[in-house]
Amino acid sequence: MNRILSYLIIAAVATVLFCHSLGNVHLFDWDEINFAESAREMIATGNYMQVQINYEPFWEKPPLFFWMQVASMNLFGVNEFAARLPNAICGIITLLVLFAIGKRLHNERFAFWWVLIYAGTFLPHMYFKSGIIDPWFNLFIFLGIYFLGSFMAAKEERRKLMQPLLLSALFTGLAILTKGPVAFMVLLLSYALFLFFNRGKGLVAIKYYLWWAVAVIAVALLWFGLEIMQHGWWFVNEFFTYQVRLAQTKDAGHGGFLLYHFVVVLIGCFPASLLIFRYKNQIHENTAQQIFRKLMVASLIVILIVFSIVKTKIVHYSSFTYLPIGYMAASTVYGLVNRTATLKSWQKFGLLFLGLIWSILFIALPLIGNNIHWLKPLLQKDQFALGNIEASVNWNYTHMIPGVLFLAAIIAATVSLQKKKYQRAFLTFFIACIGAMQVLLTLFTPRIEQYSQNAAIEFFKTLKGKDVYVKTLGYKSYAQYFYTEIKPGNRKESKDENWLLTGPVDKPTYFISKNTYSDTVMKYHGERLNILYKKNGFVFYQRK
Repeated sequence: MNRILSYLIIAAVATVLFCHSLGNVHLFDWDEINFAESAREMIATGNYMQVQINYEPFWEKPPLFFWMQVASMNLFGVNEFAARLPNAICGIITLLVLFAIGKRLHNERFAFWWVLIYAGTFLPHMYFKSGIIDPWFNLFIFLGIYFLGSFMAAKEERRKLMQPLLLSALFTGLAILTKGPVAFMVLLLSYALFLFFNRGKGLVAIKYYLWWAVAVIAVALLWFGLEIMQHGWWFVNEFFTYQVRLAQTKDAGHGGFLLYHFVVVLIGCFPASLLIFRYKNQIHENTAQQIFRKLMVASLIVILIVFSIVKTKIVHYSSFTYLPIGYMAASTVYGLVNRTATLKSWQKFGLLFLGLIWSILFIALPLIGNNIHWLKPLLQKDQFALGNIEASVNWNYTHMIPGVLFLAAIIAATVSLQKKKYQRAFLTFFIACIGAMQVLLTLFTPRIEQYSQNAAIEFFKTLKGKDVYVKTLGYKSYAQYFYTEIKPGNRKESKDENWLLTGPVDKPTYFISKNTYSDTVMKYHGERLNILYKKNGFVFYQRK
């Protein structure tokens, strides 16, 4: 009964943390709206095999995550809550999985620390309240690696168990169906680096590699195979071509410096990122623990190096690192609490320093919101940003209180660290971070969104369900598709910007641009367009 109670408590708390307020803010361009729109178009067309956007093939992603969103939308309607619910469920399952694995590898106390640390780390917490693919993708890869480690541990004990090997293949295949073949690459490179760390110990008979590979391919063919059988090779060829291009070019302007992901992980995975280095006084690891720890270290290194080399730099690409970071941080905290590890001065300083940076951010957001004119001198060269901050947003100085409380918690936790009261210190750190993320996502994010995209989305929502054309000019967005709920079957020419601007349109036609592009629009098309109004950096037009 106690075992069941632990899981029920974790599930209940995770449900509250990840499910509430999911629909309080519009989906964000690009990824959230892109994926939700693809799911909506599956429902609209009944074509569940090929992913589409604007009713054209969208070969960048396999369909598994979209199927989850389709199921959610069929239950709860086409809205923000339904689009994000699959990841909230993923958050609940992830914490339960971490608890189960933590108990199996170590004990229940370790497992509780691991769950608390993962829920109390900023970026993982935020991703479970989003509508992007990565949480499920990361969970499947993690389970693929975990069961691969379980298989190797069983081999070390001279037992021949096919179950963990096939489970590893199953989850690796599901990861491929979620986001693509990069899952296969991550697992193989992690295993290769593990073998390097282990001086080749962990190699198994060739038949096991063949069984694993065949099982992975079999799972992946549940979609890739059916797609080829139904529609030929074209869609799959385009999919793989895109994956290669993504690695070689800066896709959609998403470039960045070499150490981009190191910085993102350091700051975004506060406070766990500063605890991945454990300085041990005693080492007591069994075979399964050693194998899993080395696999976690290997996968962390693989992700950071591979996606530092990849030219496209997007925050999501390093999101798998959150799982190995969580485990390594849990090992450190558990060791500190049990007096089998020590904390270095640089780690204490880092926890305090980054804690102060986040505290300042949480306090500064409502302070600046109440005095938005402070930003105008800094934004003189960015007319779009100047337009954004003209939005009427209801801030209150009382919104600074959570930031002040977070600052107090950081100071209290640091004092406890100095006194070597580690349990109190880390409970304070991670519970404070959980609270801070709830405030950020439920209180601050809806207000921030009003500055960025709200004016555009509110315009699109006025056209919802109407028989019209709508197009963005000078910038890329998916919001017009999702929030107007465009119907399939529009004229083929309607996807051509030039035809919409100059051709014989057969229904009301609307456009939107940023204010920085408005002069260009009016210079070339002013005789055919009326400006309806301007709001918060956006300009809205209608064909005459």
